[in-house]
Order: sequence, then structure tokens, then C-alpha cells
Amino acid sequence: MTDQRQLVKRIVAGEKNAFRDLVKDHQRLVSHIVFRMIPPGPDREDLCQEVFVKVYQNLGNFRFDTKLSTWIARITYNSCLNFLDKKQLPLYNDLAEDDRPFEPAAPDGSARPDRAYESSRTGEIVRNEINRLPPAYKTLITLYHLEQMSYTEIGRIMNLPEGTVKSYLFRARRILKGRLQAVYHGEKS
Repeated sequence: MTDQRQLVKRIVAGEKNAFRDLVKDHQRLVSHIVFRMIPPGPDREDLCQEVFVKVYQNLGNFRFDTKLSTWIARITYNSCLNFLDKKQLPLYNDLAEDDRPFEPAAPDGSARPDRAYESSRTGEIVRNEINRLPPAYKTLITLYHLEQMSYTEIGRIMNLPEGTVKSYLFRARRILKGRLQAVYHGEKS
């Protein structure tokens, strides 16, 4: 935490290289959240930049009651929510989406599961299916599995109780598992 405190002090004192370091250290986190919540297009990159502007403007108010990464993730998540609200894009779609019949993604026609795995197609299939999840579920999977954040940190970022985080993460995994099984069963036939 002392490294974070020193970094924040340097940034607040006006040291531009220190802010560049902060951006470099947290750009992956910010882009993961933005790219999971916002539909493809130029808005994604603009929103990432907007997040870092907000971080810079509010860094003097950061009180170190959470990790710096959690605070930045929270700003990112809220910025995405505001963006989606302004654009009137659905955020959660219907979190009970797993009750709908599954419609598999378009298969490439030739891949079998064993060849897909060997040719790294598996990773592509998983990414595509994650991207088809409702934004809240995509965000949860990203924060937990890619950013390796705890349930508590995710709860703070998404303003959800820890139990809800666990429940939504379970649902997201269950939907993802069902979709992946359907894709692989579809390729076998």
C-alpha cells in the first residue's frame, strides 16, 4: 500500500511520469471492464480515456480505504453504467436469461473439439461465448477469473452484496458451461 501512496502523492504533486505509470499499471483492468460491458465500437476507447481522466481528477480524494485497483475498477464500472444509461442500452438484459432456449453461435463448419483445442480454437470459442453473456455476467467473470479479484472487491466495484456476487458468478458459469457444451455437441454431429 505504501507504493500506492507514494504513486498517488507523486501524481497529486503534478509528476506526469507517475500518472503514466498508473495508467500503464491499470489499463488492462480498465479495458477488461469496458470491453466486457460496452458493445464494440469507438466508444470503448473513448470511455477508457474518460475513466483515466476521472481517476486523475479525483485522485486527490482517494482515501486508501480500498486498493487503488478496486477504486479505479469502481470508477470504470460506474462510467460504463452511465454510458449505457445515456445510450439506453440494456445492462443486465435479463439475468434470468439462462431460462431461454439456447441458440448456438455460428459454427465454423469444420472444427472438431479435439482439433479446436489443438489449434487454440477453444480459447476463441470461450471468448466468443463470454462476450455473448449479459454485461453484468461478463464483468463478473472478467473481474474474478482474469483480474483475480475477490468476491468482496467485486462487490465493492459493482455495488452488490458478496452473496449476490457469488450467486451471479455461479449463474454466469452455468450459462457459459451450457453454451460451450452446446457448441461442442453441435460440432460433433
